[in-house]
Amino acid sequence: MNLRQIPNTLCVFRIVLVAPILWSITGGQYEIALLLFIVAGGTDALDGFLARQFDWHTELGGFLDPIADKLLMVFVMVWLALEQLVPLWLALILISRDIIIVSGALAYRLLIGPFAGSASGASKVNTAMQLLFVTAILAQAAYTLLPEVVIAVMGSLVFVTAIVSGLSYIRDWTRLALQARNSA
Repeated sequence: MNLRQIPNTLCVFRIVLVAPILWSITGGQYEIALLLFIVAGGTDALDGFLARQFDWHTELGGFLDPIADKLLMVFVMVWLALEQLVPLWLALILISRDIIIVSGALAYRLLIGPFAGSASGASKVNTAMQLLFVTAILAQAAYTLLPEVVIAVMGSLVFVTAIVSGLSYIRDWTRLALQARNSA
């Protein structure tokens, strides 16, 4: 195996973990869902570290990593909302944010051309908050460890960072499009 492919393999593994996580949530096996979600989050951190540390960036990885992240977070948030563990409106906000990001990237690619995409700082904070929030929700469902106020504050932070991140992507796509138009 080519070592440069390890981050890609971790992304594929993260995608594969989505179904067992959802199955565990549906079956009320929150301890298993929590463990699998932590493993999935760990693969996200590890693939990013390996790609940066050893310059194991590939074109496939640039596509796989955000897809794996979106699949994991969107499906888990929707499932948690269906199980009434998170508010449906919060799941819809997060889905809308991802639609904005993907639509902006697709529109730019189709209408203007290739771009070097990278996650904004606000997006990285939002992703971290989502990972922590889902971990807390699953831990709460499994073990009832956290006071409700902690869950509420974390959910509020996810909401705020999702809005800020979505708006920053709209600003960035608009700025890139205007720069491309002005240089043409």
